[in-house]
Amino acid sequence: MSSDAEMAVFGVAAPFLRKSEKERIEDQNKPFDAKTSVFVAHPKESFVKSTIQSREGGKVTVKTEKGETLTVKEDQIFSMNPPKYDKIEDMAMMTHLHEPGVLYNLKERYAAWMIYTYSGLFCVTINPYKWLPVYNPEVVAAYRGKKRQEAPPHIFSISDSAYQFMLTDRENQSILITGESGAGKTVNTKRVIQYFATIAASKHEGTVSATHSTAVMGQFMFI
Repeated sequence: MSSDAEMAVFGVAAPFLRKSEKERIEDQNKPFDAKTSVFVAHPKESFVKSTIQSREGGKVTVKTEKGETLTVKEDQIFSMNPPKYDKIEDMAMMTHLHEPGVLYNLKERYAAWMIYTYSGLFCVTINPYKWLPVYNPEVVAAYRGKKRQEAPPHIFSISDSAYQFMLTDRENQSILITGESGAGKTVNTKRVIQYFATIAASKHEGTVSATHSTAVMGQFMFI
């Protein structure tokens, strides 16, 4: 995990891409009881964080974080991940991988305007419906040539991986961008094109070559 000093290369985008060292340390030191800390299915709020009070006859009584007492079936509770996994960048690394864990992580990251999250091989994006400084030139430069595990989740990291595979394997690449209407497919497609256009420009000392740009873009298929 990058230190705050190493994240400085991302400029003003840094807090929108990765938790600070201070926050990571605080999360690691939060008190946590793995035996009683759970998510519970809720009739109004999908899932809520709760603490187990008792178990009897296949039923579990919990107290939600809002002070509500509920009695539910065993299959309606889900173990919580330790606080050190809060806002985790790759959800495949969670101790407990289930629907409430995924939803909670995405919610917490979105609340911090961290709109990109990995889930194994995939990059999940949530539309912020506002401008964020995560596409600035210094961000493009910071992702160039970095392996996926060396930088925070971002569409630029996916783009650079495809570009590097194209160079090493000498094969065309495909990038699949899918989602519901309004999810941000068009915006992210434009960001991929922005990344490749910047690479093409840098290869010609800051002057974009139409021929080279076309050659680079011609190696990719967007679906």
